[in-house]
Formats: sequence, structure tokens, C-alpha cells
Amino acid sequence: MKTVFFDVDTQVDFLYPAGALYVAGAEALLPSLVRLRDWAAVRGIPIISSVDAHAEDDEEFQRWPPHCVVGTAGQRKPPETLLEPCVVIPPVLGKYGVGQARQIIVEKQSLDVFSNPNLRWILDEIGAERCVVYGVVTEYCVRAAALGLLNTGRRVELVTDAVRGLDRRAEKQALEEIVHAGGKLTTVEEVVNENRAGGH
Repeated sequence: MKTVFFDVDTQVDFLYPAGALYVAGAEALLPSLVRLRDWAAVRGIPIISSVDAHAEDDEEFQRWPPHCVVGTAGQRKPPETLLEPCVVIPPVLGKYGVGQARQIIVEKQSLDVFSNPNLRWILDEIGAERCVVYGVVTEYCVRAAALGLLNTGRRVELVTDAVRGLDRRAEKQALEEIVHAGGKLTTVEEVVNENRAGGH
């Protein structure tokens, strides 16, 4: 079964206290993010990373403070979340070469990564069957990614110690919803141990 790691919105504006839309405690995820990235690198597991890529006057800013504006430091991914070679896929339908990229960065302008019309063919192109999902924010973009992947018929495992939410109750509800839809909850340790044993 072809495994893909699905890294949701691990960007400066969300992960660090100085970020424009900081998720409390998210910087504590960095060791887990590094561990998952390094295991992906060693095992040849592709990483699909969603990133917010907003315009300065994005409609989303009517609901949320401005964040992840294209070209700003806050929109970047920290080095700990990057794997070379990588390719960036804009939210405009086209045939972009994913080639031998080890990381595919999928830009989006709304909560749902599937708003980028290229994601479905990318998943097919790389043969993704099992998606190991982690990142921020649990009850928003992580939830949307996990449910969207489940809707495509893929196996989804959510790494509970590599996600962070804004509201504990909402986060718990999101996890329950993902499980109810057919997802599985796991941990970094379980993912790494399974990979070490060769289980994909």
C-alpha cells in the first residue's frame, strides 16, 4: 500500500508565537514534524504539504486576521518541514510536473486543500493509497483535508500528537468526526514503528 505523508499548513504564521494567526502550543510540534519528515526521507515516502497562499485582500480575512499572505515571512514553511527536491503547485488547474519531487507543496486560498483543483490528479499520479495526516489547525484545515481524503476512498490516519487545534472541544469533535467517517487515529511513534517494520 503506497503511503503518503500529508502535512497540513505547517507555516510560520501558525506555528510561532510571533505569527499572525498563531495556534497556541504549535511550536511544540516541531520535533514531531522533523521526525515525520526525516522518516519520509529515509523511506522514500512522498510528502504532500498544503499551504495557505493568500492575497492581501483575501475574502477569508473577513473572518480571520490577515495571515499567510504570499511573499511574507509568515507564509513560508519552516526549514524543519521542508524536503528537497520539492515542487509548488498553484491553485490553478494545470498539468504541473511532480516528477521526482519528494515534497509537493499544494497552495490554497481557502480552508479546504481540495479547493486546489490539482490535488486529485496529484494523488492519482503518485499512487497515494494511505495518507498519514498531521499539522494545523485540527478542527479546520486538518479536518477538511482528512475528510476530503476519506471521500476519495483513501485510507486516512491522523497523527494525534502532531496536530494542534484552537479549541479543545472543537478539536475533539473533529477527531470524532474523522473516525466516524472511517479515519484512524495514530501517533508519531506508531507511524515510525510501523515504517521501521516495513509496513506500508
